[in-house]
Amino acid sequence: MPYQVELRFDADSRLAETHTNLSAVRADGPGLWVAGDETATIEHLIHTDGHYGDQRGFALGDFVDLPAGRDQEADIEGIGRDGGWLWAVGSHSLKRKRVKSADQDRARKRLATVVREENRFILVRLPLVGEGTARVTPVRRDGERTAAILAGPGRNLADMLARDPHLAPFLALPGKDNGLDIEGIAVRGDRVFLGLRGPVLRGWAVLLEIRPQTHPAHPHRLRLAPLGEDPYRTHFLNLGGLGIRDLCPHGDDLLLLTGPSMSLDGPVRLVRWRGALVADVPAVLTAADLEVIADLPYGEGCDHPEGLAVIGEGDAERLMVVYDSPAPGRHTPEGGVYADVIELRT
Repeated sequence: MPYQVELRFDADSRLAETHTNLSAVRADGPGLWVAGDETATIEHLIHTDGHYGDQRGFALGDFVDLPAGRDQEADIEGIGRDGGWLWAVGSHSLKRKRVKSADQDRARKRLATVVREENRFILVRLPLVGEGTARVTPVRRDGERTAAILAGPGRNLADMLARDPHLAPFLALPGKDNGLDIEGIAVRGDRVFLGLRGPVLRGWAVLLEIRPQTHPAHPHRLRLAPLGEDPYRTHFLNLGGLGIRDLCPHGDDLLLLTGPSMSLDGPVRLVRWRGALVADVPAVLTAADLEVIADLPYGEGCDHPEGLAVIGEGDAERLMVVYDSPAPGRHTPEGGVYADVIELRT
């Protein structure tokens, strides 16, 4: 049966509103890695006394050189973990300013203003020490393993798509206008999958696959190994017009949290792509090739499912879903929010 579990945050995170802007989650032994989309930090929580708490925060700028500096938000939209590494990816999206005034001239001006924030255009990989324990910690260097980033003009993922026949036309559009918007990451070995909230192409969602590796001349930078003629591979999934809001590995399968590509409240579904992590060819998957696990509830102007993680082991495996803009009923007196935990059908 579905139930809820509390994620409890410290005063600084509540002040930064991380707890109400959760965008990513990944399990790690007894703990969780979580991130909000309004900071450039990743948080670690430990399960204790029936809730997740004992928060520790890690600023990405302490490990790698962020393009716009350590204090500018990175719009982190996905967290991955595999093989002793922790990954974080920014949205790589442009942003159109919100209308904040009833004044028509001001509204028109804001709607015409598109902003590019360089810290959004990052992919970060951090070595972990103590993985699977309560005090797991990312470090800048662990022996020959180094923290590294894929970012900068001509090197970030968006720039690499400039000639892509499917995605290039959408690079000038803000994410909420069906432009490029990365919102999920899943890692297996040297393979990194990135789910796109947008663009959605005539009902088909897009998933990128890349093979990042340490740059031989610059150990704190990443570069992409070639996949055919390009440094990436595209997969197309018929999700009925929905985009990808998060990704999570499960065995050889890939679980997808799907939802609207634009500023809409729903629908939201959990979908399984069987064998995704062992297949090694570009895929075009129809609706019949994908399995809908569940339809998730969502609110009107609130309760937007944004992050997905498998927690527990064996018969105790469950799926955790975290929410952006949580409804008032998800807030707890201790300064936390409730995540949903649901059964995981295999």
